[in-house]
Amino acid sequence: MTMATTDPGGRPRLSPVYYTAARYSDFYWVSSPEAQHSRNLAERPETEIVIFDSTAPAGEGEAVYIAATATAVPDGELDAVCPEAFRTTAGARRFTPGDLRGGALQLYVARTRPCEVHIAAHHPVHGRGVDTRQQADPTSTLRQHVGAPRSWPGE
Repeated sequence: MTMATTDPGGRPRLSPVYYTAARYSDFYWVSSPEAQHSRNLAERPETEIVIFDSTAPAGEGEAVYIAATATAVPDGELDAVCPEAFRTTAGARRFTPGDLRGGALQLYVARTRPCEVHIAAHHPVHGRGVDTRQQADPTSTLRQHVGAPRSWPGE
């Protein structure tokens, strides 16, 4: 996913991060607390995220746009959260609570607020001749929304 944060000067910062989705509403990733995006989130936890398949041919892309609040997962919650955060890893490392407690890396979670899906211009029902976005409820079955991604990378 690509995550946008705001730096101390008010400038946007984009960061690609590998993630695991849970319930289409929580997105987990591991990062250094010293990374610029982590420092930005510590000051301003609001983030915007886009998830898309960059290998899709032109005109056939699917995407979801997410407004979220992101926080570091406290050490005391790692035992409960790690099984969900690392349930699928698409070949990436599965971190344990011990790997993340007080170490150089920390587990973060972005919790979805509003969500939109990309609607292609040529969509048979919702297409309008130009690509648009449609509101979606991430707590419902996202795939029921016309135009929603069939699956998200890493799923």
